[in-house]
Amino acid sequence: MVYHAQFERAGKQPGLQVWRIEKMDLVPVPQNQYGSFYSGDAYVVLNTVKQRSGNLQYDLHFWLGDSCTQDESGAAAIYSVQMDDYLGGKPIQYREVQGYESNTFVGYFKTGLKYKSGGVSSGFFHVTPNLVAVKRVLHIKGRRIIRATEVPVTWESFNSGDCFILDLGVEIHQWYGSKCNKFERLKATQVAKGIRDSERSGRAKVFVMEEGSEREKLLEVLGPKPDLAEGTDDDLRADASNRKMAKLYKVSNEGGEMNISLVAAENPFSQEALESDDCFVLDHGSNGRIFIWKGKHANPEERKAALKAAEGFITKMGYAKHTQVQILPEYGETPLFMQFFKMWKCKEQTEGLGVAYINNHIAKIEKIPFDVSTLHDSQAMAAQHGMVDDGSGKKQIWRVEGSDKVPVDPASYSQFYGGDCYIILYTYKHGGREGHLIYNWQGADSSQDEIGASAILTAKLDEEMGGGPVQVRVVQGKEPPHLLSLFGGKPMVIYKGGTSRGGGQTAPADVRLFQIRATSSGYCKALEVDAAATNLNSNDTFVLKTPSASYIWFGQGSSDVEKQGASHLLNILGVRASKITEGSETDDFWEALGGKAPYRTSSRLKDKMDTHPPRLFACSNKTGRFIIEEVPGDLTQDDLAEDDVMMLDTWDQLFVWLGNEAQEEEKTEAITSAKKYLETDPANRDKRTPVVIVKQGFEPPTFTGWFFGWDYDFWSVDPLQRAMADLEV
Repeated sequence: MVYHAQFERAGKQPGLQVWRIEKMDLVPVPQNQYGSFYSGDAYVVLNTVKQRSGNLQYDLHFWLGDSCTQDESGAAAIYSVQMDDYLGGKPIQYREVQGYESNTFVGYFKTGLKYKSGGVSSGFFHVTPNLVAVKRVLHIKGRRIIRATEVPVTWESFNSGDCFILDLGVEIHQWYGSKCNKFERLKATQVAKGIRDSERSGRAKVFVMEEGSEREKLLEVLGPKPDLAEGTDDDLRADASNRKMAKLYKVSNEGGEMNISLVAAENPFSQEALESDDCFVLDHGSNGRIFIWKGKHANPEERKAALKAAEGFITKMGYAKHTQVQILPEYGETPLFMQFFKMWKCKEQTEGLGVAYINNHIAKIEKIPFDVSTLHDSQAMAAQHGMVDDGSGKKQIWRVEGSDKVPVDPASYSQFYGGDCYIILYTYKHGGREGHLIYNWQGADSSQDEIGASAILTAKLDEEMGGGPVQVRVVQGKEPPHLLSLFGGKPMVIYKGGTSRGGGQTAPADVRLFQIRATSSGYCKALEVDAAATNLNSNDTFVLKTPSASYIWFGQGSSDVEKQGASHLLNILGVRASKITEGSETDDFWEALGGKAPYRTSSRLKDKMDTHPPRLFACSNKTGRFIIEEVPGDLTQDDLAEDDVMMLDTWDQLFVWLGNEAQEEEKTEAITSAKKYLETDPANRDKRTPVVIVKQGFEPPTFTGWFFGWDYDFWSVDPLQRAMADLEV
């Protein structure tokens, strides 16, 4: 096959490349025009990322403007299929429709997308950076995803609820409606700066004005200002309550006709359902998105026809024409796709493809191994391993009794009972600042009254300390690494039973079995489990205590840290033990466990970050509908809107960030929204996932480390004032 000459430039090195369809040809777009799209045109966009392995991975999009012709749309689709073929079938392909772009796509353009009127077929060509005879109005919409759409140059295009830009080439007039909020103004300022710096190469002046204080030049162009409409919230975001629902179909084109057969009507799906000889459709139409999975041995014609299959499927199901489409090659599955499957296992790396590529929908995070000696110097390490420090700070622990908290003897600080709730106040220093964490630990067998009392007492302690501490609700079994680090190298021990108030703790059983497991950060916990062979696990170390003897059992996958933790536990229990390695158990050992029985021997997932990279959302429940909006692209501090409640999902924990200017109702609903988010996640999340409440200005390193270049003084100057100052440069 003869390929287009432009393909030779495609994907040779990391970065973004954009082409426009001009008279059915593929023409590169100048870099200073990236992010601007003509509504009458179609484009091909390729993003190339270098993986840690050194291999290149590709996201390939074709973008269709609202008024592009059928011919241009067809040409863009054909070029993207051919480019996919040229790049060895490795790219993840996307169909993008103006106004409904995927988060992957909008993530490339953090300062916003600009939609311009016209296109090639109408004879309306690119505005050159030095052109002074420009006259256009851009309507700025969106909080997470900024879209600047060209509208007619008349007051009729304006309203009081939004921001607008009158672009006259050498002069850029930025106009704020009287009802638009600070965050919208900030985003409009970023768009104006982008036009000045990129399109005009800095050779334009920006003027900022409020409604009612218009400059003469603006009135000269638009005429006298009439009374304006307030503006409507036409951002019709779907209720996310049903985002969990998905279906899996098999697609074939035997006999030249597309046939669709249902494989599974409910997620999570089994990975084994995906057969390498076929193509499949994962239907997430409830959330406006479908995925096409191309098996590596599928008929080549079927693989090339995947896009056509997607469009045919959308028509057949009666979905909106702007439904997002993502086409994935086998072994090139994205985290968004994998979340619909139970226990997704990544195949071995083949043909230069990464096992779990983190595409640009989600922030690109370089994995950092844990090293306690450099923890204070690396916020990224702190975040990835959940560690604000090494756990050597000051701690106070209380047990919840009735409606009060009772101090725990420091000698038994590492020992907890599953029938109780505890409050732990931890004080640490980081970067010259003092920080506080309040852990609210809820035992698996604690009563609803105790859980309720622990929440009230935690809030009360937070209030007593001026509202600055970070609150971390921890359900037994979901302890974050930092909590495990507080006990001076000893394991966190969790006994069965409770303190039973009046008579001291629950009497221990005659035969006791403890499971010792370490985290990637090198700390471990010892959990008392039922003394049965079925509870053994090849990944871990166990301590078995009987009236006549004690044993340490080392699973094949147990670590040195777990073995050390077992030794500490023996000291706490006051016993000596015989050492047994898996496979060399004695009859006495099995007898103490009630007889030999099957137990878990599969290896656990060693590294979750490839499969579950961090994601940032704004969530709201206040309208009666559960609204969720993801922030696209790499995570930056200015994505955190001061008038919002945001959620940072790092899989093992869910951070709820409370902006200082967020409505009180939203703050009080934050925990409800967090629970709703976990319940509706298609990945079938564990409802015990820790929820961490973080207040603006009191962010711990476990939160800040996920953001590139966190600045603790960022909010000491109003972000809008800072952006306005940049305009004056």
